[in-house]
Amino acid sequence: MDTWFGILQVATLVAALVLVYKPLGEYMARIYTSDRDLRVERGFYRLIGVNPRSEQTWQAYLRGVLAFSLIGLLFVYVLQRAQAVLPYSLGFPAIPEDLSFNTAASFVANTNWQSYSPDVTMGYSVQLAGLAVQNFVSAAVGIAVAIALVRGFARRRSGTIGNFWMDLSRGILRLLLPFAAVAAVVLIAGGVIQNLNGFTDVNTLAGNTQSIPGGPVASQEAIKMLGTNGGGFFNANSSHPFENPTAWTSLVQVFLMLVIPFSLPRTFGSMVGNNKQGYAILAAMASIFLVSFTALTLLELGGAGTAPQLAGGAMEGKEMRFGIIGSTLFGSTSTLTSTGAVNSMHDSYTSVGGMMPMINMMLGEVAPGGVGSGLYGMLILAVIAVFVAGLLVGRTPELLGKKIGPKEIKLASLYILVTPTLVLAGTALSFAIPAVRGNVEGTSIWNPGLHGLSEVLYAFTSAANNNGSAFAGLTANTPWFNTALGVAMLLGRFIPIVLVLALAGSLAAQDKVPSTAGTLPTHRPLFVGMLVGVTVIVTALTYFPVLALGPLAEGLS
Repeated sequence: MDTWFGILQVATLVAALVLVYKPLGEYMARIYTSDRDLRVERGFYRLIGVNPRSEQTWQAYLRGVLAFSLIGLLFVYVLQRAQAVLPYSLGFPAIPEDLSFNTAASFVANTNWQSYSPDVTMGYSVQLAGLAVQNFVSAAVGIAVAIALVRGFARRRSGTIGNFWMDLSRGILRLLLPFAAVAAVVLIAGGVIQNLNGFTDVNTLAGNTQSIPGGPVASQEAIKMLGTNGGGFFNANSSHPFENPTAWTSLVQVFLMLVIPFSLPRTFGSMVGNNKQGYAILAAMASIFLVSFTALTLLELGGAGTAPQLAGGAMEGKEMRFGIIGSTLFGSTSTLTSTGAVNSMHDSYTSVGGMMPMINMMLGEVAPGGVGSGLYGMLILAVIAVFVAGLLVGRTPELLGKKIGPKEIKLASLYILVTPTLVLAGTALSFAIPAVRGNVEGTSIWNPGLHGLSEVLYAFTSAANNNGSAFAGLTANTPWFNTALGVAMLLGRFIPIVLVLALAGSLAAQDKVPSTAGTLPTHRPLFVGMLVGVTVIVTALTYFPVLALGPLAEGLS
């Protein structure tokens, strides 16, 4: 019965995504190609003193991204340090320096890693003015960068790729804000709380007193999912009944995580004038998602041991409200979209099952990835795929009429090397530096041995890929992890953005070359298969040695 209910959930989700793919994808294309500005947008442009019709080079576009993100980083940091004197602080003290840096870096980088228990650490002012605002703007930055890359493919002999400030404001005002408002109402109707009540003391049935938290949860929950952010209002995240009360609200949250990333390929196809290209990107994303979700579900349903067999599967760390399939669907979605939200504890999955969310992130979160970042990550992999195809047949590789030369392939190669370098270096340094290792093993790791290595590896994989989920057995609120993970989040977010915008500028400057008999069609199943193969081989296999030392070794033992 539980299995059939899970299958019904998946079928409902697929049907909903299919229904919105074209209208939402086309709407997003119109957002970023329209010549008309809303009145509120014109007011914003006057306030910051920019001309939205002034096109920017990729360097100027990048300066806008970095300057805006730096201001956000400083603002969130200062807000946390000043929490004690802010209204609605709920009596909480100022956040310590290292944790403030980690949290500011996390939300600005669209990671939402949380080394703290939100409901007993952050007051409502920090949650609303700091974290919720960054949920909107960091998501809008990701979409803007993806749109800039799409313009690079679409334009001919152009020295510009758009205007960052226009793309940012339109992404927030025309897409994220209205959609998040509707989603918040739906979640409130489903039982997600929305108030400013603070803590309420109640008497339990056992005669004890318990403090029940309140808060503006639904409004933050909506953009947390829609913007593929992931930071929970409560420590239990989307397994908390105030954040995610029922099985159908859980399915709504999965839909919110997937709806923009899975619709962006249509935006891409529309803007380059070839919707078949969008379908090819979508097919590659969907194929990886389906395989990953199926593998994780089978591993958890077939959990070894007497207790899992009696329970019908590995139920440790999972909510009875959602069941195994509802949990694996949520977990696969959150780690394939860079969201990081959880409705079950990944640390409690079976040994090999817990490896699947890790691999989802190691793939680069491109199936379908975060809002914006998933599309530009998959397009980078498409550049690699056509280059490999060109080597096989001895022709100059082309993608959408743009030649992939030495400059383009260098930028793409550097892009795919950034996160593995951060993940492996961060994990290695955690054990290689004697003073750090003593703190990691003595304070942070409560499960020594193979699983402890997996917890640290998961943490740096999550941070560098801007996901934010965790193997929650790791105590990460230490000076080392707060600093190292914060640096990994910032570098993992902004170094790839630099490379993507440089690639966009290089492509926009080219003219389009006509297709010939030797041009590889990039909208057919052959290319989709090549793209999936490149995604798995070039990215995931980079991590195979360290996976063999952690989750694989634990599973085989």
